[in-house]
Amino acid sequence: MDTIYSLASARGKAGVSVVRISGPEAFSAGLALAGSLPSARRAALRDLRDGVGALLDRALVLCFEPGHSFTGEATVEFHLHGSIATLNAVLRALADQPGLRPALAGEFTRRALENDRLDLAQVEGLADLIDAETEVQRRQAMRVLSGALGELAQDWRRQLIRAASLLEATIDFADEDVPVDVTPEVRANLDTVLASLRREAQGARVAERIRDGFEVAIVGPPNVGKSTLLNALAGRDAAITSDIAGTTRDVIEVRMDLDGLAVTFLDTAGLRETTDSVEMIGVSRALDRARAADLRVFLGQQDATYGGLTVEKHDIQLTAKGDLSPDMPNPISGKTGLGVSDLIRRITETLQNRSASAGTATRERHRIAIESAISALESAQAEVQAGSERAEFAAEEIRHAIRALDSLVGLVDVEHLLDEIFSSFCIGK
Repeated sequence: MDTIYSLASARGKAGVSVVRISGPEAFSAGLALAGSLPSARRAALRDLRDGVGALLDRALVLCFEPGHSFTGEATVEFHLHGSIATLNAVLRALADQPGLRPALAGEFTRRALENDRLDLAQVEGLADLIDAETEVQRRQAMRVLSGALGELAQDWRRQLIRAASLLEATIDFADEDVPVDVTPEVRANLDTVLASLRREAQGARVAERIRDGFEVAIVGPPNVGKSTLLNALAGRDAAITSDIAGTTRDVIEVRMDLDGLAVTFLDTAGLRETTDSVEMIGVSRALDRARAADLRVFLGQQDATYGGLTVEKHDIQLTAKGDLSPDMPNPISGKTGLGVSDLIRRITETLQNRSASAGTATRERHRIAIESAISALESAQAEVQAGSERAEFAAEEIRHAIRALDSLVGLVDVEHLLDEIFSSFCIGK
């Protein structure tokens, strides 16, 4: 495998820049520049010099033996003074070393995956952590990066392997006496795994929203103050406001942090019948985004219509221009600030309550794999219920479920089933 190197910190002028070298020639390359290396997993100051002996920088040098680094390979890190010139000089010196090449995008993390330092879900958790904008996103990403989803998957797989091995025993040794009836244990395992998978599937969509951000659509007729309310929520002039109805033609988005939750507010075109072709496009987009939003704030006067949209249980309905009619129910005014703080509180509480049901699976890929496993296990339950003559079909459905879950973190091969059969049943064949 090639030895790779790259800047591991942010590019640009900084107090410290970190250059990482990983692979079989990492120590040799580090020695060539630093003259000597500190003991493994220790740090020491060294003068870095190029091939002709010119001083490049005085840097902190760290060494990691294979199996003890992020990638699992021999790794050397140079913590440099963070000038662009210093960084470029060190990178040029590394380029001159035999057997080294610049790392590709994500290659350090890919090697960590290939060397079993991270599973695939942890890699995705690391990506989410880097992209995290809010505290809730950070906590969720750290949970995945720490291996929580992998631990769940391992537990599911262990129970399914046990169930499959029990069924395989009845198939492979049908002509011999099997010590016990395996059906009750198989059913119990399937029931336990299915219940856990269903909980995780239900929480996966919420976890996806935490990762990507919730959407809150402000909807209502033209000229009721939707854009003014958006500006009040954002604390800046994010949308053009006017007394002329139909000013907003497209969906305007403002991203905010509500008590650790990433929330995008959508200011939509006023909902009304119109012959203006451009405004018609805006109204159509407003309806589409409002229907897809996680929460909708309906803004209007009494008897307002919302273009066919129905106010649902968790939506928020407010009386627009509450400064002019403060005695109306749930008044709000983006112009004066009346009710704005209460609206933010209500939105935050609603989304926090939804977030409480978030699962560990955070991506659509995870959810699809889990739902595929659920479908296979439901079929397996039906086959087990049909009787012992359907054991082979039940075992195959369980294998389908295992393969679906394999995509989360890794692979299971047939040897696991054979080991379980021989160790659990002591058949002695």
